Amino acid sequence: MIEKQYNITSAEGIHARPASVLVGALAPFKSDITLEWNDKKVNLKSILGVMSLGVSSGASITIAADGEDEEQAMAKVAEIMETQGIGN
Repeated sequence: MIEKQYNITSAEGIHARPASVLVGALAPFKSDITLEWNDKKVNLKSILGVMSLGVSSGASITIAADGEDEEQAMAKVAEIMETQGIGN
């Protein structure tokens, strides 16, 4: 399992557009990928799960991947977070 914390820098937090980009990019991976915030954990491949958290700007989140392609999945997360200006 690989786990990494991110600080959300986007002024809107993780709203519909960045959530859909993340979910879409991670859907092909076989690993279980989760996003945790405020003691709630959701499947990062579920747009409804991600949107239900309402992650705001300035939040500190934890993303974890567990499975056969976890390293590639986390590399994709890092790429999306940076290129979409979501967080660091």
